[in-house]
Amino acid sequence: MLALDILTLFPDWFAWLQDERHVRNALGGQLELGVHDMRSYSELPHQAVDDTPYGGGAGMVVRVDTTVAAVEGVYGRSLDAVRSERRIIALDARGRRFDDGYARELATAGAITLLCGRYEGFDQRVLDHVATESLSLGPYVLAGGEVAAMVVVDAVTRHLPGALGHGESAEEESFSPALAGLPEYPHYTRPLEFRGWEVPEILRSGDHGRIAAWRRAQSERQAAGG
Repeated sequence: MLALDILTLFPDWFAWLQDERHVRNALGGQLELGVHDMRSYSELPHQAVDDTPYGGGAGMVVRVDTTVAAVEGVYGRSLDAVRSERRIIALDARGRRFDDGYARELATAGAITLLCGRYEGFDQRVLDHVATESLSLGPYVLAGGEVAAMVVVDAVTRHLPGALGHGESAEEESFSPALAGLPEYPHYTRPLEFRGWEVPEILRSGDHGRIAAWRRAQSERQAAGG
């Protein structure tokens, strides 16, 4: 069972996520998913969660005190206790790069909390003392962590038992151990021919050894940018 919580300023954005087939398959069995509004734990006027940055500059910064209030409020325990029980991951452009290996690792983590930043991001003390780690989708900036959180939930859930309906569906996927971390090979289905575009002859040969070798070569070619 993976207990996965999302702390966000926009909880309504995640309503659709639980209806995604593989997420729905995992819920109640291998996945427990919670979405929590950080504002509801703020004691500041108007339930504010952000403030202007020290040193000047444009934009607003998510405060450390309101972030801690949300974490402790959700779990009803001290920050230290929560950190000892689960991985608290801040979604931040400077964090560890998310890939399939990271997704597989998180699928076996047991308990995860995703912190969705906004505006100019988190007060650095959130990254230093609240989160146990930071995660980045890539070298670019998003308006907030919500989209990144959806990507993480989608990718991690695929690795939970039963989420895809058939266990073998996740075995030979792009970047999986079965493909030695390579991209997945091309797939074809009916019709056999369309507008002069044909399915490669080897895939119609019935020779599973040759097909496996061809698929491996195609994966290597794509990895090389061919």
